[in-house]
Amino acid sequence: MSETHDDIPEDMSDDMHERTRLLIGEEGLARLARAHVLVAGLGGVGGACAEALCRAGVGRLSLLDHDHFSASNLNRQLLATREVLGRGKAEVAAERLRSVREDVVLEVRAQFLQPDEADGLMAEGRFDAVADCIDSIACKAALIAACQRQGVPVFSSLGAGGRTDVSQVRVGRLDKVEGCGLGRELRKRLRRLEQSLRVPVIHSTEPARGALPHQASGTPDNPGRPRAINGTISYMPNLFGMMLAGELLTRLLSEPA
Repeated sequence: MSETHDDIPEDMSDDMHERTRLLIGEEGLARLARAHVLVAGLGGVGGACAEALCRAGVGRLSLLDHDHFSASNLNRQLLATREVLGRGKAEVAAERLRSVREDVVLEVRAQFLQPDEADGLMAEGRFDAVADCIDSIACKAALIAACQRQGVPVFSSLGAGGRTDVSQVRVGRLDKVEGCGLGRELRKRLRRLEQSLRVPVIHSTEPARGALPHQASGTPDNPGRPRAINGTISYMPNLFGMMLAGELLTRLLSEPA
């Protein structure tokens, strides 16, 4: 039998957190409300992650992405609709999250994170945790390294592209991941930076189907960096993002009061 508002006590019927409260309690909600989380990258993985964090009750979110929505995002990115094509991902993400929760505090950072800016970002932001949903390996490694140097918990997404089998998606650790090209290159970068490989990651054990050769992204006026184009399907990046949010929220809820 489906549930209706008749099943909900009158004093709870307008409370969006009622079901979350039943699961994690008032203290759990309070912990999330005090937290400040950076979501770096707001594509398929990051958009789903940011929305899950917002709906769970994280009090403050910093949203970082320089990119704009294009038609090729419509097949998989939760925030992409025809109405927002051409608009900035960080701005669109903020609008959507505000439509979910009026009380969420949002900081929009519509910028490309240069590797040499990562330490400054971490020092300035005073984040309680970071969700790394960045595509660029150099930027990804720099962000993780900055988090480690400053003692900020960081959770990273590896490659969701070129894969279709949800049963092979795993929560793991970067130094234990096998068969992921992005993970392999990320380990090389972190070793050069003399940083730990004990990074919690979402990854897939499914062999990836080959990507197209690197090609320019963006527009003629704003070409962007060359990138390899992977085939992607609607559910896989969103699954990675939701699992990443789950790991991050579990960590926030387990911190000492």
